Amino acid sequence: MNKNDYIIRLEEKKDYREVENLVRESFWNVYRPGCSEHYVIHVLRDDPAFVPELDFVMVKDGRLIGQNMFMRTVIDADDGRKIDVLTMGPIGIIPELKRKGYGKSLLDYSINKAKELGFGAVLFEGNIDFYGKSGFDFSSKFGIRYHDLPEDADASFFLCKELISGYLDGITGVYQTPQGYYVSDEAVDDFDKNFPFKEKLKLPGQIF
Repeated sequence: MNKNDYIIRLEEKKDYREVENLVRESFWNVYRPGCSEHYVIHVLRDDPAFVPELDFVMVKDGRLIGQNMFMRTVIDADDGRKIDVLTMGPIGIIPELKRKGYGKSLLDYSINKAKELGFGAVLFEGNIDFYGKSGFDFSSKFGIRYHDLPEDADASFFLCKELISGYLDGITGVYQTPQGYYVSDEAVDDFDKNFPFKEKLKLPGQIF
């Protein structure tokens, strides 16, 4: 990857369908047969928690190759406070350019922009092997628990990065996923009819 062969800019309305198709291609049959992420993005843009100032696309040779977006949410602290934080994603890169450094470049750029805007921390579900390279750690190390997860369950998928050093000091509590991420299978299937047919496959490594 050449750092001079792409640009990162804010998503524009004219990009919407191309971005949704990009996300569909990126996530298809990865975590489940088919995917829901392209519909999730479609829904989140109209959610009050959506942060349009942190809605990015990556462009190479005039073609959209990646995207990332952020949502506002909270930690319900054990002392009764609500702590404002961000969550992120879906973040996607077109399949043929995955594992070439574009995803990390997009991630680092968007995280830095969130920091510049004064947000204190980002929490989300992801793979520590990838996101750890950009400074994420297990949320359990910050005293933050994932909602509806039993105490003895594996929470290694739940990651956190402070954007303001010490922002989560002295805070323990439960992270809340924004409601916009919860979509029905029926709604996803209806939305997917607007795209070219792709076969849903049950593959090894899928988690749903």
